[in-house]
Amino acid sequence: MSAPRSICLLRLSAIGDTCNAAAVVHAIRQHYPEAEITWVIGKAEAALMAGMDGVNFVVFDKKQGMAAYRNLRRQLQGKQFDALLLMQVALRANLASLCISAKRRIGYDKAKSKELHSLFINERVEPTDKVHVLDNFRQFQKSLGIPLEAPAWNIPVNAKDRDWAKTQLDPGTRKHLIITPAASNAERNWLPERYAAVADHAASLGFSVYLCGGPGEREKELAANIQAHAKHPIRNMVGLSSLKQLFALIGEASLVLAPDTGPAHMAVAAGTPVIGLYAHSNPKRTGPYLWQEYVVDAYTSALKQMRGETPEQSRWGQRLKGAELMENITTEQVIDMLDRCIQEQNL
Repeated sequence: MSAPRSICLLRLSAIGDTCNAAAVVHAIRQHYPEAEITWVIGKAEAALMAGMDGVNFVVFDKKQGMAAYRNLRRQLQGKQFDALLLMQVALRANLASLCISAKRRIGYDKAKSKELHSLFINERVEPTDKVHVLDNFRQFQKSLGIPLEAPAWNIPVNAKDRDWAKTQLDPGTRKHLIITPAASNAERNWLPERYAAVADHAASLGFSVYLCGGPGEREKELAANIQAHAKHPIRNMVGLSSLKQLFALIGEASLVLAPDTGPAHMAVAAGTPVIGLYAHSNPKRTGPYLWQEYVVDAYTSALKQMRGETPEQSRWGQRLKGAELMENITTEQVIDMLDRCIQEQNL
């Protein structure tokens, strides 16, 4: 297989998925250092990935509606790529791919194709029996002849953001727990009084505890509720950081606690242990890739109860709905996992 000279990767969202995709981009950069790489990506996601060496980012801002497609077509006009990696099956992404000219249009295997994905590609990745999103992304690099070595992420952080992160941390301790309590879907959030109890336990072990997240009202309200229930002081930084700054802060922390949300994958990319709380989606598919052993899993039992299936029997990507599902994760389970992680990681 001749080395591709130009590669376009299309993965617009979400934060966690683009963190996983960053490992594929890094593998391409390592294997084909001369190749020109273009990544068509969402606006917020581009802010997190900014500064990646040798990668040209083309932002697709879905809030612009039809204008987003026109802008994409204009930016890529006259350009033909050797390969397009269509790493998203959502119809919006499939339609965006029409603005990209490429000889090889590589998409998902049949079992994972949906929303007319098959109409927009001329080649499929090899199916894999591994369920994690990242392992399925890595099939795209395999289609380019790149071996599947241990993934590396290499999301850059500049000195200014790293210095900012360091100045946020309590200088009185070397142990820092970041809680990013809010997922994009509110039903995936854990209970504020239970987050507070875990924060109090961590504080009793000498950790400084920080609440982080985006600037939305729901995030701010959840953080305020956690603070109200906590007996020890918690630094509330919700809405006070950019994505890059949050990534830098996670990189400086000792440990992260998060539900099924982007910062769990940011922690993986930053090399920081993370405890994931999962009840609505299969953590073996969407959990923190390097820290699966620290997931508190309420999904498997709920899937059995609601659908009579095991994760292996269920379709790939099967999600469960129910505002009460996260209540199945107890405070004691998370504290036990925190203690285990602290001991095993020598924190």
